[in-house]
Order: sequence, then C-alpha cells, then structure tokens
Amino acid sequence: MAHVPTARDLMTPDVVSVPPDTAVVAVARLLAERGISAVPVLDKAGTVLGLVTEADLIRRLAGAEDQPTGWFRNPFADPAEQANRYARTHGATAADIMTTEVVTVEETAPATHIAHLMEERGIRRVLVVQDGKLRGLVSRADLLRALVAPPVEAAELSDDRIRRAVLATMRKEPWADTFYTLVEVKGGVVEFHGFRTAEAVQRGLRVMAENVPGVKGVIDLTEPLPPYLYPAV
Repeated sequence: MAHVPTARDLMTPDVVSVPPDTAVVAVARLLAERGISAVPVLDKAGTVLGLVTEADLIRRLAGAEDQPTGWFRNPFADPAEQANRYARTHGATAADIMTTEVVTVEETAPATHIAHLMEERGIRRVLVVQDGKLRGLVSRADLLRALVAPPVEAAELSDDRIRRAVLATMRKEPWADTFYTLVEVKGGVVEFHGFRTAEAVQRGLRVMAENVPGVKGVIDLTEPLPPYLYPAV
C-alpha cells in the first residue's frame, strides 16, 4: 500500500513565533518581512497560546471604524462578545488580537486528516504539537507538495486481490451499486461491466478504483440501465 505522508513528513519545523506581549505593529512587520501569513504565539515554555493571522491584523485595522453599540441600539447584544470584539480590534499586543481556537494535530496525523480539517474548518494551516509544545506547521502549500510528489511504487498485487479490494471499497459507499455493476480485473486493469444508473456514479467508481493500490487502469464497459429495471432500483 502506498505510503500516506504524515504531519511529520509535511510540516515546516522551524516556525517563526512571537511571545504574547509582542506589539501588534511588530507582528505586522514580521509577517510582511518574512512573507508569511500567520505566526504562532508561544509562552516561555513553548506552549501554544494562539495564532495571529493576516485576518486578525486586518480585523484590528478595521476596528478603528467600529461604532459604539449602546444598549438601546441593540438590547440583545452579548456584553462578553462585545468586549471580546473590542479587545481584539483595539488591542496593542499579540495576546490581545490572536485567535485562541487554534486547530492542532500531532506529528503522526496523516495528510488526509489534515486536508479534511482544513476543508471542514475553512482554514489555511494547522499547527503540529506534541504535549502542547509547537513542533511545526502544515500549510495548504505543504499539502499540495505532497499531492504532486512522485508516488511510492505499490507492490505487485494479484488481480483477484485487487478485485476484492475494489469490491470492498464499493460496499463502503452507499452510492456505489454492486448489484448492477460487475467488476473484473485483468493485468491490474479494472473493468466495470453491467449497467450504470448515473454518469456521476460511474465517475465516482473510476476515481475509487484508481485509488486502490495496484490498479494500473480503469475501463468502463457498462451500459445505461434499461427502463424496465428502474422499478427494482
């Protein structure tokens, strides 16, 4: 099976960081001079306290035009939320404006999990930590480099083993039809026979088969599902 890169393989280990009392202006200058978009905030022991991003700095700049919200203007406003917003848009140090809800992973986290976190949370980076201490950082660019890296050659697998792997993968997906779609493997090439219920399903099956270790190619020989079979679907 192909090796799946982990955070240890992908991360940038020498990450620029700042202490919590660093002035906002100094943080902004650091990001501009180093050409980076975020910097972790660490205490003296190296524990991650938060992360200052370009978005935090822009929020700090935009806060200069915030208008005070009185009780009569918004009686349902949360005072704690308002106070937090004020501190983050008027603070003078990294600790004041940093994002404290930082997404972290351990060094053994696979690239697939990291990519899922980035997509799910809508973030551009995750911090790699061990016992709370910063070990490195994985960015979207790091994941892209893993995607285009030369694949590790998979061991030669028998056609029967590949076929069983494809079928097992199909059974895990509710959209993959194992009743009307038959699978054969010849010389490492997967052939789909039978009937197709939708073009999107066949596209998904092709991608699925291509990701099974040992597969050298995929041929779709299915035909459109006859109308008389639709009631049975």
